[in-house]
Amino acid sequence: MSLPPQLEELVEDFSGVGPKDRLQLLLELSRELPELPERYADAADSMEQVHECQSPLFLAVEVDDDADRRVHLFFSAPPEAPTTRGFASIMHTGMDGEPAEAVLAVPDDFYTALGLAQAVSPLRLRGMAAMLSRIKKQVRAAV
Repeated sequence: MSLPPQLEELVEDFSGVGPKDRLQLLLELSRELPELPERYADAADSMEQVHECQSPLFLAVEVDDDADRRVHLFFSAPPEAPTTRGFASIMHTGMDGEPAEAVLAVPDDFYTALGLAQAVSPLRLRGMAAMLSRIKKQVRAAV
């Protein structure tokens, strides 16, 4: 599986621990999701909603105009939705700042390697898959 280095590191961290510890890692990551810049203060109007997520999640993707076409990810999820915020944080930590080519090369089912199927419901995992799909769609549109 070809993953950007930070995403590969997260996959290794998750797959290296048991199901209970995976959930704890996810909750820790939920607290690390960066705040939105002011330009996305009104998430519902300025960002794309990922309806497959059980909690309200909005995302925006920006792609630099330089040769590397680096991708920048922005997420809005309520603090009372730690699982959704954790998924968003995985995406942010693993792909923010990476070249568009690397983001588009992330396998659509990479999240299965995290081993979260034993810790969260399939419905929640569907939300994570939808996040990645929307990210890739926005990257393709930008490049």
